[in-house]
Amino acid sequence: MPSRTIAIGDIHGYAAPLRALLAAIEPRPADTIVAMGDYVDRGPDSRGTLDTLIELGRRCRLGPLLGNHDQLLLQVCEGRDEVFADWLAFGGNTTLASYCGRLENVPAEHLDFLRGCLRYFETPRHFFVHANYLEDKPLAEQPDEVLLWESLRSRQPGPHCSGKTAFVGHTAQKGSVEVLDLGYLVCIDTWVYGEGRLTAVDVESRRQWRGARNGSEVTLI
Repeated sequence: MPSRTIAIGDIHGYAAPLRALLAAIEPRPADTIVAMGDYVDRGPDSRGTLDTLIELGRRCRLGPLLGNHDQLLLQVCEGRDEVFADWLAFGGNTTLASYCGRLENVPAEHLDFLRGCLRYFETPRHFFVHANYLEDKPLAEQPDEVLLWESLRSRQPGPHCSGKTAFVGHTAQKGSVEVLDLGYLVCIDTWVYGEGRLTAVDVESRRQWRGARNGSEVTLI
């Protein structure tokens, strides 16, 4: 059976739909799962989300991207007190609660996982970034403020100079559970922390799995 490359949109602490998606996808050792970043904040179980991703990396090939929320958690845990208030305002309060209200309870394994997350991931036909990209620069030369922070609502790029199809997250498709598919760019953040669902996409076949926020059901598209 051929290997698959499957991207999973921004999880934001919703471990239940993540586990439901993985149960439906049934990752095999030769498969590659690209997690698009923003594993923490806003949802009820950031700790469980990171536990699930770490375990997933033992079952298949995992390409975890670093999201802006993940970067903030790392900065807070590394003593960057000046970003603590911003982190809480961006949903860090729910992450803190998942660690029983104490940053000291964040396991070293979780911090090591986040430190090992990628700025970008690419295959022969596709590339993956958390937020956005500059179409005229190679991926290795992209600034972090674009890769991690820039919304598609601020600037929608054209096709990348590599000719590869871009998969991105970060810009929640509010009011819809549909991915944004421009042909050369596919945004798969379908607003699980709001009124949407968690979406996974097989990047070759474009088959989609959509998981309900409470993990009760997965719809195949």
